[in-house]
Amino acid sequence: MSRWYIIHAYSGFETKVKESIQSEAKRLGLARFVEAIEVPTETITEIKRGKRVETERKFMPGYVLAQLDLNDQVYHLVKNTPKVTGFLGPNGKPQPIPDAQAARMLSTKDEAAALAPKQKITVDYEIGDSVKVLDGPFASFNGLVEELDFDRGRVKVSVSIFGRATPVELEFEQVERVK
Repeated sequence: MSRWYIIHAYSGFETKVKESIQSEAKRLGLARFVEAIEVPTETITEIKRGKRVETERKFMPGYVLAQLDLNDQVYHLVKNTPKVTGFLGPNGKPQPIPDAQAARMLSTKDEAAALAPKQKITVDYEIGDSVKVLDGPFASFNGLVEELDFDRGRVKVSVSIFGRATPVELEFEQVERVK
């Protein structure tokens, strides 16, 4: 019976570990014991140069989830894979995790969207940074970021109009940081 296990790997090498375990299991004829190997990721929206960009990011760096029918051969296959430091569990002994927990960690995009009320948004500027307005009635104006409202996807920028600082509320993608 297969169970979900968490494998600890070098950070940044999670995908390489996944591919190595799969190919080595196939080579050794143990593929039937390795049902699934997944690298937990999430999709985040970032604002870069005034454009919304969706990127995938590992939300558990250094960990790989594997659904294994664990026996001595599979244990040694995983332990001897390059860039693997071991299993997560007491004293490095494999400790299975509940299927529900694995499902939460690996939830598909639709399930994640249903569970997560808001999508994560990151911007390449912060409060106090100098920014340039890209479009709208204040295009080409420069100003300072006063507030960031991630719930509404808006930024409040103080721009100088006729020599007077005026707060203007804009969408995240309407401004970019001045380098």
